[in-house]
Amino acid sequence: MKIVVAKTAGFCMGVRRAVDMVLDASNLSSEPIYTYGPLIHNPQALKMLEEKKIFRIDQIPEKGSGIVLIRAHGVPPEDQKALKDAGFAVIDATCPRVVGVQVIIHKYAQKGYSTIIIGDGKHPEVVGLLGYARGNGHTVTSMDQLSKLPKFQTAVVVAQTTQNTVFYDEIKAWCKINAPHYKIFDTICGSTEKRQTEIRELARENDAVIVVGGKQSGNTKRLVQIASQTGKFTAHIEEVSQIDYGKLSSARSVAITAGASTPNWIINDAYVQIESNLQQQHPAQVFLFLIRDFLLKTNIMTAAGAGFLTYACSVLQGIDQKFHHAMIAMLYVLSMQILNNLFTIKPDKYNHPQRALFYKKNRVYLWVAAFLSGAAGLYLSFITTGMLSFFILSVMSLLGLSYNLKIIPFMSKKGQLARLKDIPGSKTSLITIAWGTVACLLPAVANQSELLSVAVVFLFATGLVFARTAFFDILAIQGDRITGKETLPILLGEKRSFQIIQYVLMADMGIMLLTVFTGVLVKNAFFFAAIPLIMFLLIKVFQKNSLIPGAHREFFIEFLFLFTGLTAIVI
Repeated sequence: MKIVVAKTAGFCMGVRRAVDMVLDASNLSSEPIYTYGPLIHNPQALKMLEEKKIFRIDQIPEKGSGIVLIRAHGVPPEDQKALKDAGFAVIDATCPRVVGVQVIIHKYAQKGYSTIIIGDGKHPEVVGLLGYARGNGHTVTSMDQLSKLPKFQTAVVVAQTTQNTVFYDEIKAWCKINAPHYKIFDTICGSTEKRQTEIRELARENDAVIVVGGKQSGNTKRLVQIASQTGKFTAHIEEVSQIDYGKLSSARSVAITAGASTPNWIINDAYVQIESNLQQQHPAQVFLFLIRDFLLKTNIMTAAGAGFLTYACSVLQGIDQKFHHAMIAMLYVLSMQILNNLFTIKPDKYNHPQRALFYKKNRVYLWVAAFLSGAAGLYLSFITTGMLSFFILSVMSLLGLSYNLKIIPFMSKKGQLARLKDIPGSKTSLITIAWGTVACLLPAVANQSELLSVAVVFLFATGLVFARTAFFDILAIQGDRITGKETLPILLGEKRSFQIIQYVLMADMGIMLLTVFTGVLVKNAFFFAAIPLIMFLLIKVFQKNSLIPGAHREFFIEFLFLFTGLTAIVI
């Protein structure tokens, strides 16, 4: 079975912005946090907000305290004023697209124009828009309703931002013939248009369509309607347990899309469940995927990548005794990665649900594996690399163990003792430094390598590790924001983070190509410029197709580190 995930599936810009704003407020403030009405029409996301102690109010009290966030749909201006008068600190998370429609209505209502809104009068966005019409607003959900309205002398026509584009085209055509003096504005969000256009194409090209999203979500229900109109089997689900595999069993291809308020982790889970329950694979392929998933979940592949990178760094510096340095790095990284995953089961529920379940079930065995691999790495370092290298590795191990512990004697923004992981951006930078140290500096210290060659190789290795870690942080941005982590992409934004990753990889390519002229490293070192180039191209592909299954993305990026070691063997 072929499974296709819509490129436009998941959070739109306005919803993502509103969710980010309320999560940031929760992570940075100790005051009570509320949303005025449900933030988005998705039950799992609302449950997640309740777990974060972000609650909703549906009525405005006479007096209140704390922070109230106005959701992406917007509210009537009198409601916003009433919230402030009640004593709340108001954060306006109205979608900029909705604000644009509010401005149009307000501008023409001041001039005495009537307002015709093409949308459901009970939908929160439309309720908010009506508040700007000065009591002269009218809602329309059918051509019949439009034709029965009085012929206004002056009127503006706008659409709910998530309205069906085909229906609005019919409205505009009717107005041009029957009321050409009406001012018509194209207010359907571009994201909505793309989403609806894509689902029409996917429904025509595939045998069945799964639409993931809240039953109360207007834009999700319109996607279901559009897909159903093609005659293909269409199912609207809120969670993966609602998938009817019996009705999908005869389909040769299934398209998955989602409403604008559906988090990525639910979409990814739907893909995984459909793939595991319906996709027929050759037994050998099933076996290989099981091996791949085990290596990724247990961090064995990540640790092996660190070992291969260390081998490559030793070769580039002309260091002998490469294998025990690689083994030390592999054992250290395996220990630290397992420990980190054991401490981050909660955010993994959103980023890697299968891995979170694996770590929860096998917690005891994984604690033992982390301890044994860390101890083995220290012992091997003690007997083979000298006291200085052993001391450095011991300090790094202690720092790794303390990363998740409350040991730093200053206060966090919410009044709790801070940890190393609470330092903004610490995850990306500390992992990069740790890998660079075990892969490049420890072998150099043990073998007294030349300073210039060490510096060049260190920059090359840390560049690759930084790009890998920052990219994985981008993929995990929703879960990290939910759990209050301040990773680099949360601090800088996804777009800027992608730019920095690309600049770092281009610099890495340049460093290795320049070795042709400098002779700092071993002969043929310039071949290693291919590694950052391949990573650069892979990340560009993954950036454009954000819903490629996470296991595929993780595997290819981690495999590049194995490829780095294999390149060292060849040259």
